[in-house]
Amino acid sequence: MNKTVAEFMSWADENGWDLTRKSEPQLHLHSNITSRYKEIPNEYLEFLSMVEKCVTPNETTWFICEDEFNNSSDNEFKWNEFELLSIEAAMDDDRWKSEITAWWDNHLPIVMSVEGGYFFYAIDLTNGAIVRGYEPEFEEVEKAADTFTEFLELMMSNSIELQ
Repeated sequence: MNKTVAEFMSWADENGWDLTRKSEPQLHLHSNITSRYKEIPNEYLEFLSMVEKCVTPNETTWFICEDEFNNSSDNEFKWNEFELLSIEAAMDDDRWKSEITAWWDNHLPIVMSVEGGYFFYAIDLTNGAIVRGYEPEFEEVEKAADTFTEFLELMMSNSIELQ
């Protein structure tokens, strides 16, 4: 087990997060995800195999977990909600829609928030970095961490706040 993931799970519990551990450390992502995102970092896959649900205490920010990726969650937001909003904003501009889809093909969303406006964290699959994007231009992002492990460490040290 990844030491940082285990530490994060304990930290989240201690800080009032709604965290549900999986009963079995298995991961079964729908083929729509695995065919689109072929290079998901192992540290994030390990997180997904251990965590069923992870939501901030005020319930406005959450990690996208296996059920969300498999569209079997009761969450009102789809795992790719912000991509869908961007495509909707592109209206009839097929070139713009194609650019949006291409961008999201390289950015796997891992955290979504509705706290004070929409924002997300995603893994930049070209280099493994964690980036943060905001509405209305979701695809204009800033780097938050070099890796998923560093992202968790920054959260635990309160250097990255999610609520």
